[in-house]
Amino acid sequence: MTTPRVPPAIIAFYTSTINESERLTSSADGALELLRTQELLRRHAPTAPAAVLDVGGGPGTHARWLVADGYRVHLVDPVERHLADAIGAGCTVELGDARSLTAEDASYDVVLMLGPLYHLTDASDRRTALAEAYRVVRPGGLIAAAAINRYASLFEHSALAHLDKPDLQKGIAAILATGAHNGRKGFTEAYFHTGEQLDGELRAAGFRHTAVYGIEGPAWALLKATEHHTGESLRDSRMFASALAASRMAEPYPELLAASSHLLAVGRR
Repeated sequence: MTTPRVPPAIIAFYTSTINESERLTSSADGALELLRTQELLRRHAPTAPAAVLDVGGGPGTHARWLVADGYRVHLVDPVERHLADAIGAGCTVELGDARSLTAEDASYDVVLMLGPLYHLTDASDRRTALAEAYRVVRPGGLIAAAAINRYASLFEHSALAHLDKPDLQKGIAAILATGAHNGRKGFTEAYFHTGEQLDGELRAAGFRHTAVYGIEGPAWALLKATEHHTGESLRDSRMFASALAASRMAEPYPELLAASSHLLAVGRR
């Protein structure tokens, strides 16, 4: 089998443009994403020391706390810079691609895909990656796949007060219409899901008992706007606590999925 090729622009973005190891700790909305992802995964994962395959696990942000919780974690990522950071998380690491995993069939209790679906802009690549996740997870095992919400860029650039720029409006309108971001400005090549679409992709891959959650809930953009325009951290503030409460309260209401920045889908083989 030919190893799939990750677009060089994506590798370059994570190598020299952004420090992914700081993304979930340097801002209040990032901290909200991390905390909520932890809550949701701990709710659905089997007890430690289950075996976790962290596909596209980046610099090991999630591997660190999973290892601390007692899980056995193997991390796969296509960015060498991420692997260098992830070694310190206490997990084993491997340079690899979500579409062509080296793991044996039915060898993991949990497969995490908390990044790959962002950057597989072709539907056939997402199908391949999810088929690989299905192959390597044990019967009854958990898949947890994250996606960027289709409407996240609309909320983000409203919060940052950028949306009055006609060129930006044109780019975001294209994302809203197609889900695809071409990577020419700002973020790299990416695909943005709706909750219904993400659930459908997991089901089409064979996963059952699926559910989709809004990770940050409806108040994350308020955190981003306030921090951006005041320069003050909100990570230990009442506003953060309120946004966290809002994310939890929004869970039972599918119509509020569209308000989150990221989505998390879970399912079982």
